[in-house]
Amino acid sequence: MVKIKKALISVYHKDGIVEFARGLHKLGIEIISTGKTAKLLKKNKIPVTTVEEYTGFPEILDNRVKTLHPKIHAGILAVRKNRKHMKQLKKLNIPLIDIVVVNLYPLKEVIHKKGVKLKEVLENTDIGGPTMLRAAAKNFKDVIVIIDPRDYNMVLQELKKGDLSFDKRMWLAAKIFENTSRYDAFFQSYMVDVVKEYKLPELFNLPLKKIRDLRYGENPFQQAAFYTCGRVSETCVTNSKQLHGKELSFNNIMDIDAAFQLIKEFDEPTASIIKHTNPCGVASRKKIEDAFKAAHEADTTAAYGSIIALNKKCNMATAKLLRPLFAECIIAPSFDKDALKLLKEKRNLRILETGPISKEVHGYSMKKVTEGMLIQTKEYPRLVKKKLRVVSIRKPTKKEIEDMIFAWRVNIHVKSNSIVFAKDKVAVGIGAGQMSRVDAVRIARFKASTQAHGSVMASDAFFPFKDGIDVAAQAGVIGVIQPGGSIRDQEVIDAVNQHNMSMVFTGFRIFRH
Repeated sequence: MVKIKKALISVYHKDGIVEFARGLHKLGIEIISTGKTAKLLKKNKIPVTTVEEYTGFPEILDNRVKTLHPKIHAGILAVRKNRKHMKQLKKLNIPLIDIVVVNLYPLKEVIHKKGVKLKEVLENTDIGGPTMLRAAAKNFKDVIVIIDPRDYNMVLQELKKGDLSFDKRMWLAAKIFENTSRYDAFFQSYMVDVVKEYKLPELFNLPLKKIRDLRYGENPFQQAAFYTCGRVSETCVTNSKQLHGKELSFNNIMDIDAAFQLIKEFDEPTASIIKHTNPCGVASRKKIEDAFKAAHEADTTAAYGSIIALNKKCNMATAKLLRPLFAECIIAPSFDKDALKLLKEKRNLRILETGPISKEVHGYSMKKVTEGMLIQTKEYPRLVKKKLRVVSIRKPTKKEIEDMIFAWRVNIHVKSNSIVFAKDKVAVGIGAGQMSRVDAVRIARFKASTQAHGSVMASDAFFPFKDGIDVAAQAGVIGVIQPGGSIRDQEVIDAVNQHNMSMVFTGFRIFRH
């Protein structure tokens, strides 16, 4: 066992470093340090040799160059059992460095700042830190490397016993490559966002960080964990705060995300009720309690054990409506104090708060396939009323247009093939995930029942035949919104005219698989 003599400390985050350095000093380990870290240790009466004193070379270029020196990196990278390495170090009078303690500039936090400029991002992109960490991790058999302050105490305790085991050294080294690769991925994700020509790069690095382990996955025999991916630049389940209830499950998180992303489509008070990632009730009203009541009444059977999302503060009136119902979770921007108190009476109800809703039109959606990943931009064209193309003889009324736009926005979040019946800004019938479009219409008709009369119908893609129109007309649907583009468009238009319905084309589809 080689005696540990020197430690190099250069940390941005100073938590716990004074106590750790003091512990090293008590063990007789000499400390080399940089800039503000050295000043902090000296202030706390811990003997320190500055990097400038150690290398005989000043920190230059506004501290861009301070540890990038052969005396530093040779002392880290030298293999102790390699005679040639040891002979070279002796000839050059370069001591060994046995411990490297480094954490990095706050690149992630800087990137997340609103309106951050490229210059600030570049100045907070650490170069010397990752270089030292990677060098020490490469040589972990001879050098103890620490990036996480939570590991300080463990290392001290092991050093008091003599040394760290091979496995512990290797574990610490693995953490280095976890962190440096994620650090690089943050920078790449920033560049992908700001450089138009770089939207889908050749190598797409995902800076995944575990938020928590989950009890299990979609089924009890599957292991699962929840990770955050890259820059969280919009309000979502990932950065929400759980205020109450049982631990979130894999399926909960999937459904919460689906429910919350849906209500973000709307500015007016809107509630969505989700089961198995598909909505079973959605409604917009002037008051959030009325929106929730209408959304729940659209399909009370399917709403049992559901996920509820609101785009406005959950008030006492809404909480009173929700209190008698069985729901897995509710997510909202905020909760009135008395409403939260009432909802907390439901011991198992998961309550999540997001804060003010912000939307991000950029970014990516990703789907895993076997041994691969599909990545696409997540922007959907915004539906503009004046760009709708009326193709029927009877023009839609103002109310029909409002319901059509509402139904279309809901349908963006329904699995294909999908149909949404809407009336008075309530999704009264939803047909989701069907292999044929006419079957999706039949399911929406069944769900809507008598509410289908006077409703409008949104289709996520064109009607390949007129059968879907005929079924909707029999149910009492009076208007249709769809992309158009079928070779049988005229046949579909003729059916609409025959039933005295209105129909508009959007010009784009909204598949969701």
